Amino acid sequence: MEDCPLRVFDYQSSYRVRCAMDDDYAWIDLPVRLLMASLFLESGIGKLFNSAAMETYMRSFGVPGILLWPAAAWEIGSSLLLALGLGTRRIAPLLAGWCLLTATIFHTNFSDHVMVIMFFKNMVMAGGFLMLAKYGATGLSLDGWIEQKRDPDRVRDARFSGR
Repeated sequence: MEDCPLRVFDYQSSYRVRCAMDDDYAWIDLPVRLLMASLFLESGIGKLFNSAAMETYMRSFGVPGILLWPAAAWEIGSSLLLALGLGTRRIAPLLAGWCLLTATIFHTNFSDHVMVIMFFKNMVMAGGFLMLAKYGATGLSLDGWIEQKRDPDRVRDARFSGR
């Protein structure tokens, strides 16, 4: 709470000071998740529509082409869960690992400027997913809605403590 620029008294709990900035930025969770999910959704669908080319590309890096189908399913499924904000804290570290794995397999030709950009894009995405793993998707998400229905006081307490 030390880094909160605006503290207010929470009249609902009648005894707690909270960070007013939490309420102001709760909406940001949804566009962040949608932007991150869009990359995986496009990639998964692209694998399905260009399967022959993608299998050849994967094989050129020593990855069996048969892994195209589970990779596409993973990217599409995880992107949908991420967009909905369902199971976010559990799926985010897996997506971070996926970004690190694919960066080290497919984007290490550092003499190619596009591959350098792709490598760092994956690193940045991994960092974003680790932040989602830490904080979850409390704003405009199924996780937040489920948690609110399950225990409204716990959600309020976690949010005011800077979870």
